[in-house]
Amino acid sequence: MTIPSFNELIQKSIIDHWDLDALTDYKGATLQYHDVARKIEKLHIMFEHSGVQRGDKIALCGRNSSHWAVAYLATLTYGAVAVPILHEFTAEQVHNIVNHSDARLLFVGDVVGPTIDPTKMPLLEGIINIPDYSLLLSRTDKLTYARENLNKIFGERYPKYFRKEHVSYYTEQSPDELALINYTSGTTGFSKGVMIPYRALWSNFDFACEAMGKHLEGGQNVISILPLAHMYGMAFEFIYEFLTGMHIYFLTRIPSPAIIAAAFAEVKPAIIIAVPLIIEKIIRKRVLPRLQTRRMRLLRTMPVVSGVVNERICEQVREAFGGRFYEIIVGGAAFNQEVEQFLYNISFPYTVGYGATECAPIICYAPWDEFQPGSCGRAAKNMQVRILSHDPENVPGEILAKGPNVMLGYYKNEEATRETIDADGWYHTGDLGTMDNEGNVYIKGRSKNMLLGASGQNIYPEEIEDQLNSLPLVGESIVVQREEKIVALVHPDYDEAQSLGLTNDDIIRQMEQNRLTLNQTQPPYCRIAAIDLHTEEFAKTPKKSIKRYLYH
Repeated sequence: MTIPSFNELIQKSIIDHWDLDALTDYKGATLQYHDVARKIEKLHIMFEHSGVQRGDKIALCGRNSSHWAVAYLATLTYGAVAVPILHEFTAEQVHNIVNHSDARLLFVGDVVGPTIDPTKMPLLEGIINIPDYSLLLSRTDKLTYARENLNKIFGERYPKYFRKEHVSYYTEQSPDELALINYTSGTTGFSKGVMIPYRALWSNFDFACEAMGKHLEGGQNVISILPLAHMYGMAFEFIYEFLTGMHIYFLTRIPSPAIIAAAFAEVKPAIIIAVPLIIEKIIRKRVLPRLQTRRMRLLRTMPVVSGVVNERICEQVREAFGGRFYEIIVGGAAFNQEVEQFLYNISFPYTVGYGATECAPIICYAPWDEFQPGSCGRAAKNMQVRILSHDPENVPGEILAKGPNVMLGYYKNEEATRETIDADGWYHTGDLGTMDNEGNVYIKGRSKNMLLGASGQNIYPEEIEDQLNSLPLVGESIVVQREEKIVALVHPDYDEAQSLGLTNDDIIRQMEQNRLTLNQTQPPYCRIAAIDLHTEEFAKTPKKSIKRYLYH
């Protein structure tokens, strides 16, 4: 497999799409591709004059924005290693990651900037403010000089004006060269630094060209909702679109369902990449209530008219997401089966993918018209997938993946690398699944989440939670084991309860009814002994997975 230079692809896209709109902060300013090139050039001058070398680490921590994206592109095209940090991390986590990654510079957004303590990051040479690239901290005269004289140096270097022919970027020496270190959010304690080589970035782009290329073209719109510091959002809401000349809108504020719905209506994206929570909330709040009327329920049971009704419902759901997309790709966490079944029944163009930060991120995918409900697709382009089981179709085993998407390993952690990538190059995901004879993969849960029944039976809490979450007044849930009993922790949907005029006692009674209903569908060893109510929402990772390790 011949792998081209990834930085050359960035360079080519900027030159080819010079006068097209590139990056927009939603409700804010727009940068065209030539504006991006100018800003990259200025950051390169800053890096060069402050002594940043090829291979040095540059960290970025801020909410999604055009200037975040430019700083990331500038880091790669200079030959430095990007260290994207989720802005939801605590100050202490940011300090840990900056120190552990040996970052020389740190770009921070306006929310993160005031929370961090530079004295806790002694090796940093400077902190740069993402919105305007001003210096919040400089510990070297070279960096101070470079920033203060930036426009002067730029003017001397390009006395007429900055043109396409001036765009010339660092070309990586090998596909295995390190491009970025991504610290996993992870639901299990301290994050690890995933070393992602250029080949993995290219291979994910190559996959996206095949999966999306027939339907998308330069100039079309897309919305970036997922954090750019997360590989899923970075690869499929930013890198692919930027390299193909599309126009990316960043939701710079925390994206509530109302903001997202308004942005969909206005931007009308050509494709939607999302985590299940976003899709589920929009459908539960905006679509399902309209279908609960007696008339609609009756119409949907009549064979003669149900097809036409479902078509109309499908159109309404499409409109809720802007109406112009060809497909919604859901990934990052398990999809609620009730919502998925509803979408499947109305022939809605959705598909569920599967990936991991360690694969930058894609492992499995199938286009919506080939997708099998309940699965997460087949091995993606360039990848091999297998199940570590004597009977992969029927007995769940660990999901293994191999190919150019797989990371180099964990930064400064050879032991964890050896535990995760075996001698033959297979990445051990820690997820359990089965695979049918057509290669469709069905995830059964995280192997570390699996509970053991009294007689050694395997209990997959995610499967029980999925059913529980579909029952009345259940907002979200976690299934845990206490001694030998299975207990469900539930955060009720208090908004719904309030709208129905229910008291706390009513909620408790409904939960007991839910427990009895759920247990009728479970084998004896999976039955729930009790439901504990949690008044607060469960703590989540930026990928919206519940941090299980906090709850027992």
